[in-house]
Amino acid sequence: MRTQVGIIGAGPAGLMLSHLLHRHGIDSVVLESRSREYVEHRLRAGVLEQGSVDLLRDTGLGARLDREGMRHEGIELRFDGESHRVPMTELTGRAITVYGQQEVVKDMIAARVAAGGTILFEAPADRLSGLDSAPVIHFRHQGRDEELHCDFVVGCDGYHGISRPTVPDGVLTTYERTYPFAWLGVLAAAPPAVEELIYAHHERGFALYSMRSPQISRLYLQVPADEDIADWPDERIWAELRTRLETVPNWTLNEGPVLEKSITPLRSLVVEPMQWQRLYLAGDAVHIVPPTGAKGMNLALADVALLGDAFAAWYADGSTDLLDGYSRTALRRVWRAQQFSWWMTSMLHRLNADDPYEAKLQSATLRYVTTSPAYATSLAENYVGLPEV
Repeated sequence: MRTQVGIIGAGPAGLMLSHLLHRHGIDSVVLESRSREYVEHRLRAGVLEQGSVDLLRDTGLGARLDREGMRHEGIELRFDGESHRVPMTELTGRAITVYGQQEVVKDMIAARVAAGGTILFEAPADRLSGLDSAPVIHFRHQGRDEELHCDFVVGCDGYHGISRPTVPDGVLTTYERTYPFAWLGVLAAAPPAVEELIYAHHERGFALYSMRSPQISRLYLQVPADEDIADWPDERIWAELRTRLETVPNWTLNEGPVLEKSITPLRSLVVEPMQWQRLYLAGDAVHIVPPTGAKGMNLALADVALLGDAFAAWYADGSTDLLDGYSRTALRRVWRAQQFSWWMTSMLHRLNADDPYEAKLQSATLRYVTTSPAYATSLAENYVGLPEV
């Protein structure tokens, strides 16, 4: 097989890049190890920054988003038995939209199929070769070993993919932090009891009240990193959510059947640089953030927006400036998101349950955020997404 840009991974990054390249008249092939059904239904993030929403709309992918997405103009912080709203749109003129990542993926796949794009599902990539001048992606599809020859390879295959490990030892530098807790997440058939997300700081740990639709709630609890999901029957989950969220007067959590539950460890990771020879890396393949700041999918989309322009310039007139500067430009946004996600995580989670001094500092920080216009604006502009970094 032959194409111009070979893309590994059919998540938001890989699919959006393929869509952007198509709009520039550049051919691509997307290889995905999982089935189409799997990638269209795996639960991931659900908060889109203003810039991500604008990108989807501007590239013709915003029709269903505009019908079904839920625009939020603020978030709520709960601590010390009080509730405080951060009015993001009032402070920044921008907003977020709640729209599940799996819905974004469905829209992208539909667009690529309608345009005649090539996405090969259940086609795991085995290795890469020729990255210095004539890249080849070696993969397996329908029981056969295949080769995809291309001008460039873009690895959007996540932390466990083959793209990043292909780079020789000593080229990449990894910056990493592992947190001593995880998120227990549940998807519940319960209408949200709020119109905007609630971030709750509680002596028993952090809790987040989110949603995926007017009928489906998405809720999270801070738990120890080594917690076993089997120790959390539905009754215990709802009891703990009530304890951490029902801390203000005249407010009650809506409950319903739990559709899915899982435990996800929290970590921060950045790998530099994000390119080597004719291999370019994007999304979770090179950076992971704690979900507290809602940045994962947004960073992935920002990465490939840069790559789309860079490849367009190269194919138009051979210009290499944008390709050469991709890693440097992308990492500015990545590190800004890393700092914000770390700050939100540190402010809201119980880092050491036996340290009352720490808890007092967190309460003082939260009170300052909710009473200082400058501090609230800083939180808001980072949360909705900075236009440029």
